[in-house]
Amino acid sequence: MREHPRVWSILRIVATAAMLAVLLTRVKADQIVPHWDVDTVGWIALALGVTLVGVVFAAVRWQRVLVALDLRSRISRLLPTYLAGLFISNFLPTTIAGDALRVSRVASDTGEAPQSFASVVLERLTGWAVLPLLSLAALAINPTLLHLPGGTTAVRAAVVLCVVTLAALLVVVFVAGHPKLGGRLNSKAGWKRFTGAIHVGLDRFRHRPRVAIQALVAGLAYQLAVIMAAFAAGRALGLPVGWTAFMAFMPVVAIIQVLPLTIGGLGLREGALAVLLAPLGVSQSHAVALGLLVYGINLVVSLLGAPSFAIGRRSRAGRTPAGGPVGPAAAEA
Repeated sequence: MREHPRVWSILRIVATAAMLAVLLTRVKADQIVPHWDVDTVGWIALALGVTLVGVVFAAVRWQRVLVALDLRSRISRLLPTYLAGLFISNFLPTTIAGDALRVSRVASDTGEAPQSFASVVLERLTGWAVLPLLSLAALAINPTLLHLPGGTTAVRAAVVLCVVTLAALLVVVFVAGHPKLGGRLNSKAGWKRFTGAIHVGLDRFRHRPRVAIQALVAGLAYQLAVIMAAFAAGRALGLPVGWTAFMAFMPVVAIIQVLPLTIGGLGLREGALAVLLAPLGVSQSHAVALGLLVYGINLVVSLLGAPSFAIGRRSRAGRTPAGGPVGPAAAEA
């Protein structure tokens, strides 16, 4: 059983290398590296700053979810943990280790492993609710994006992806929140107990709409920060792409790049940008450069989580998370 994650990690490394090799053979090297001047440095500095602010909003979103679950944790403790999770996710060929670390560390603070697991899942779900809505809102604000020369098929595919994502989210929320479906797992043992905790979290959100709205607002602020960082990166490269276009297409790229096929979405992100931005006059070389620059900015910011990951945090004295220690196996449940 232990060989399966290792084999999958190797396959992801191979897939990442293959996709990047294909993309890099189709681009011009002089268009990948930005022209360094004061404006370029300023835009990249802005992208780095906005990305860090976005991580703070993400930590606030997570805290609001924890509040809904009656778990208390200060931002000063959640932010380093969130950064440590980003560090693992960006530098290791795995999709769950970052979230598993977050679950484990919060569980060591609260002593509630199932609810800590549910907090990470619910925090992710709020992001999936915001992403497609942002994209569809931008297309409604700027409908000319729906009729770009040569881009109709790509934009329609993006709209379909947003609608499918929302539909899938509604199904997950309905199943997990239904008392006769997700609710039946609430008192079960093992992995079913963790799934039941998600049902409890959704039920708490229904009874605490103010906290739910706060989590969604923080999630919206986080996603807007991500879009702003991409916009600044585009300006650093001199791309002729406006704000509404980034607002319409970056959420779609974010949905695509989380597919567990490559490390950090490498290749998937660049390919999606090449397809979506081509009708706006962005060359394939510049689209790949944008994707790599966005990834590089995220890598730099996630390095702030390296100390937290390396040092770790000891559990409260004499305390063990309810349900036993939490690790990657629990996060996979």
